[in-house]
Amino acid sequence: MKIEYDTDHDLLNIEFLSDAPIHDSLEVDGIVIDYAKDKRIVAIEVLDASKRTTRNPRELANLTIVGEKPSQSDRVRERGAEYRKKRKTG
Repeated sequence: MKIEYDTDHDLLNIEFLSDAPIHDSLEVDGIVIDYAKDKRIVAIEVLDASKRTTRNPRELANLTIVGEKPSQSDRVRERGAEYRKKRKTG
């Protein structure tokens, strides 16, 4: 997924499928949804983004991925914290 903000055109683009050609587009109230031939969403564009989100849409760059599995290093840190906790109580 790629998120871009075009300051010249005040356009926020969220691209899901970079390699799929756009077959069809639907615009609803300044939001454009681009579809591939198989009806998957290729991208979503927000027209006049600064009027619809925040004065500076680049502030939206701080994203959090929800539901991501913890990495191996996160699991190791967690186990170490559990071990230290057990040592103190045991």
